[in-house]
Amino acid sequence: MSGVNELPANPLSISLTFSHCRLWWQIDDEDHVPERWHVSADVWEFADCPEDLGHVGDLSLVIADLRQETNLLDAVDVDDWTLDFIAETVIDPRQGVLHPELDDLITEGTPRMIILRGMWLAEPWRGRGLGAALIAGALRTLAPGARLAVCRVSALDFVHESPDRISAELASVRIGQMLERIGFHRWHDVHVVDLRHPALREVRAEVIEKLTDESDSSSAP
Repeated sequence: MSGVNELPANPLSISLTFSHCRLWWQIDDEDHVPERWHVSADVWEFADCPEDLGHVGDLSLVIADLRQETNLLDAVDVDDWTLDFIAETVIDPRQGVLHPELDDLITEGTPRMIILRGMWLAEPWRGRGLGAALIAGALRTLAPGARLAVCRVSALDFVHESPDRISAELASVRIGQMLERIGFHRWHDVHVVDLRHPALREVRAEVIEKLTDESDSSSAP
């Protein structure tokens, strides 16, 4: 695996840009629930980086309200699998809240949930643990406005980019392990993380420490 120093630019120069998408006429409270968010990871414009390698990756998120008066199952802009696991795994549809067992595991906070729908990382930036760090950074940024984040990892998500079923299964296992590094744990068929979990912060220190160590090694006589 290549070292941090072989990346297109210093990872500490990567910035996250958050954008919330809705149609211009959706101005009532219920029109934009759940909220669709996009996070773009890019090298800071003044950093030393080849222009064509400055876009690091993208995150697709949905933020759903957990309040009883909000009917998550009426959402029309979320994929079917998302609706399935919200209805059957995370949410008690009769009450409009988290299932009691899961609720006991999550710190109290704003009654909203972040759904991690997908992530794409540019090839030159892969294999260095940056995917986990960027997900953690995005979730921590949004943490004041939500209680937990969830993600469904399935081999079906990797079928089109894998040569065979076994490769797709292995890819899904690797993604699951990456999520577990930053505090996610399996809850039935989904991965769940309390947004106050310390691992979401610790991954930042790991990347910085690795960057510092490799920089010291390369400058040693």
